[in-house]
Amino acid sequence: MSGISENVASVLARVASAAAAAGRDPSEITVIAASKMNDAQRIREAFASGIKIFGENRVQEMLEKNRQDAYSGTKLHFIGRLQRNKVRQVVGVAELIHSADSLPLVAEIDRCAEKASLIQDILIEINIAGEASKGGFPPAETASVLNEISSFRNVRVKGLMAIPPICSDPADNVPFFEAMTQLFIDNSLKKYDNVSMDFLSMGMSGDFEAAIACGANMVRIGSAIFGPRNYNI
Repeated sequence: MSGISENVASVLARVASAAAAAGRDPSEITVIAASKMNDAQRIREAFASGIKIFGENRVQEMLEKNRQDAYSGTKLHFIGRLQRNKVRQVVGVAELIHSADSLPLVAEIDRCAEKASLIQDILIEINIAGEASKGGFPPAETASVLNEISSFRNVRVKGLMAIPPICSDPADNVPFFEAMTQLFIDNSLKKYDNVSMDFLSMGMSGDFEAAIACGANMVRIGSAIFGPRNYNI
C-alpha cells in the first residue's frame, strides 16, 4: 500500500483545520498536489482520494504523463521554473502556469498563446526573499510589472506566487508570507487590464499551515501527499 489515500485525508484535514483557525472557510483553499517524480498510477490514486489539481515541475515529465492520461478528469498546473524554449509545450496544456518570473518569459507565453488562439492563465512569481538562486520579480516591482503585462492580449494574470527560503521551522517564513499577502492585497485594490488577484499561491508540505494562516488560498503539496521523493532513481 502506498499510503497516498491516508496522506490525502490527513493533508485535507490539516488544510481545513488551518483555515478554520484563521477564521477562513476551508473551501477557499485550493490544494495542488505537486506530482513531480510520481507516475500516472500514483496520480490517479491521489485523484481518487480527493485531489483535483496536479502540478508538475518538469516539462518532459508532464508531457509523458499527459500522454498516459494521468490527468484525466483533473486539472493540470505547471509549477516549476519554465524555460522560454519550452513554453510552446506548456501553453494550452497547463491550465495555469505558476512560474512567470520574467517579462521575456511572459512575452513568450503571450506569443505562443496567440499562435494557439487561446488565452493562457499565469501567476506572477515574486522573489520575496531576494534569493539569487531563485527566479521571480523583486517585490518592489510588482505593480510596474503587472501594469506592463496588462497590455498583453493572450495572457491573463490570476494572482501571485512565491517560494520562500527553505527552513526547518515554518515560523521562519511567516514574515515572507505576510509580505506576500500585503503585496496581494495592495495589488488587488488596483485596476489592471487582464489582471485579477484571484490566487495567492504559497506554502508547501513543510509550511502550508503557516501560509494559510497568513492568507494563502492556494498551496502546493508534494511529499506530504506522495511521500519523500527518491532522487537516486
